[in-house]
Amino acid sequence: MRYVLISAAHNEESFIRSTLDSVCSQTLRPVRWIVVDDGSTDRTAQIVRAYSKRFGWIELVRRPSHRERNFAAKVHAFAEGLSRVLYLDYEVLGNLDADVSFEPEYLDFLIRQFVADATLGVAGTPFLEEKDYDSARHSFEGVNHVAGGVQLFRRKCFEDIGGYTPNRAGGIDWIAVTTARMRGWKTQSFPEKRFIHHRRLGTATRGTLASIYAHGEKDYYLGGSAVWQLLRAAYRMQRSPMIVGGLALALGYASSALRRTPRAVSPELMRFHRAEQWTKLRAILYALMRLRAVEPFSLGSSTLDQRR
Repeated sequence: MRYVLISAAHNEESFIRSTLDSVCSQTLRPVRWIVVDDGSTDRTAQIVRAYSKRFGWIELVRRPSHRERNFAAKVHAFAEGLSRVLYLDYEVLGNLDADVSFEPEYLDFLIRQFVADATLGVAGTPFLEEKDYDSARHSFEGVNHVAGGVQLFRRKCFEDIGGYTPNRAGGIDWIAVTTARMRGWKTQSFPEKRFIHHRRLGTATRGTLASIYAHGEKDYYLGGSAVWQLLRAAYRMQRSPMIVGGLALALGYASSALRRTPRAVSPELMRFHRAEQWTKLRAILYALMRLRAVEPFSLGSSTLDQRR
């Protein structure tokens, strides 16, 4: 199965060599990898250009510097990369952050999941970050969420959902994956592998606590339930030293709610999202009533179906 990759990069000279080395060492390489330098002011473009001279399937695309630094800008950069591969023959399209790394068999493993399951629309894996963070153990997103650092789409699925939504406030990867499920596609994060995210999510332009606060804001404008948010904040507060982080998460959500921040999703997607959250909540309560440990990663489609 043939695949292409697109990466939007802005001032990633500290990490992009790790990403380049990871992709270049893959046992199954992409047909084309478009790296869009989105107005970097550091050596990002020079580093990518050096690799593109060695590997003909890597293409550097440069966008001019601009003041717009938000998540919509990333979507626009991705769209420019996508325009360079539309004529190619491929079945899988990958969105790859420019600050990740993984083992040589990583992408081959994910491509084989698409070969094995024709209903699979989006695939990825959990990820690791600094200070022993493992998204499979520390996130309640569950097995059917695919983290934005490495998202592989079946081409038909990506076209079916209309691609990424250029939402200035963020959540573009979450919106894409959730929309795919709403449209009937299977989305899955496979725990057999991990990728390493070399920068804590959301800290490219802000500190850690500010990033967590912003995640709370995002949970509101993406239509999340207040009850679910309280549960998520309480879970964070139980993990030392994340007490302050849990408070920041709750305050971010509450702040957006009090300001009545406009929702960034359609009413249909918000209803679908909340229905999934309530189903997960029932699964958690089911486990607690039977004095069983709650496994965050197991809160996915297969587990939830058994609770309905």
